[in-house]
Amino acid sequence: MGKTLAEKIIAAHAEDVTEVSAGDLVTVRTDVVMANDVTAPIAIQSFQAMGVEEVYDPNRVMLVPSHFAPNKDIKSAEQTRTLTLFAEEQALDHRFQVGRAGIEHVVLPERGLVLPGDLIVGGDSHTCTYGAVGAFATGMGSTDIGFAMATGKTWLKVPETMKFVYHGERRPYVYGKDMILRTIGEIGVDGALYRSMEFTGPAISALSMSERFTMANMVIEAGGKCGFLPFDDTTQAYVEARATRPYTPFYADDDATYISIHEFDLSEMEPQIACPYSPDNVHPISQVKPEKIDQVFIGSCTNGRFEDLAIVADILQRTGREFSPDVRVMIIPGSQAVYLDVLRQGWIELFTMAGGAVSVSTCGPCLGGHMGVLAADEVCVSTSNRNFRGRMGHRDARVFLANPAVAAASAIMGRLAHPDEL
Repeated sequence: MGKTLAEKIIAAHAEDVTEVSAGDLVTVRTDVVMANDVTAPIAIQSFQAMGVEEVYDPNRVMLVPSHFAPNKDIKSAEQTRTLTLFAEEQALDHRFQVGRAGIEHVVLPERGLVLPGDLIVGGDSHTCTYGAVGAFATGMGSTDIGFAMATGKTWLKVPETMKFVYHGERRPYVYGKDMILRTIGEIGVDGALYRSMEFTGPAISALSMSERFTMANMVIEAGGKCGFLPFDDTTQAYVEARATRPYTPFYADDDATYISIHEFDLSEMEPQIACPYSPDNVHPISQVKPEKIDQVFIGSCTNGRFEDLAIVADILQRTGREFSPDVRVMIIPGSQAVYLDVLRQGWIELFTMAGGAVSVSTCGPCLGGHMGVLAADEVCVSTSNRNFRGRMGHRDARVFLANPAVAAASAIMGRLAHPDEL
């Protein structure tokens, strides 16, 4: 019987067994353990409560301040200091700080620290992002992360796998963000609960790495345990330019067992919008009322990479337009490296002259943390991953999730807008 990607990678990391199937409970070795400024302090407390003096491998434990960094208040400053002191005490090989890092799910792949075939656990639900390079990556609670930091191990139930096949040539302004929104709209926010999601098909092969990260990032919005995009020439080119250690890619068997298979024809797909208050409340943009908006947020671990900001820059340069003076436009590169690349392109000036506020890399507005919190009844178009009630500020604010092109067009028009309107 053939095996899925999740089954193969878990088996390669499992103790005492060489083969696993969906439903098995196994203890596995971890390649990377990650946490951020929200989850790491609790994980550190758990680690210390175990009486362990050293992390299992200072090259594989990574703590990234990103959610409330730069520190927005005293409490967040204390959280970040906890990470800094622990990293110094444990002599962790990889140090992350404001001005030298960014959002963990952008930083770790771009530095080649998460690789194909890895088994990664992270103190953040969007750890599944690393499935874009073919890693088994999943979020866990802080107590589990503390145990993994100490032992380099964790336990898993092997997930069942759903397969998603995408055909057809994409229309203009349709990206990986639209593909994953359409998928979540079909199966629901619990449609892949504790399941692995394998994305495949000709249209997947045509995606850039940025779009692949976007799709893997939002696996958790369907309840998924993990997600995978195939290791191919595009993945290999990205990884080879960055890898800090050897890696082994895995491939699903042709006769692997899937709990379900879903197929999508992209030839007629429009840009997709997730309307309030759920990532599965998805509709084609033509069916969504183009109401007035108060804020646009372009960034996050979902769409804060160079290619995402290139889409925005292209629209501004091609149209010669500026952002509406009635809209706050927050543009936040996903990492310091992305910020520098954007700076070298001259886009910081472009965005600023258009009326945008460009920030140092942070999660900030995505979780209603800082630098873009919404007031009651305000409306925001966001390239982030969640729009639950209260996610980006007041519980009566409304957030529409969209791709970067739609976000840029909406910022220009002052209302939800398709780029073709410009």
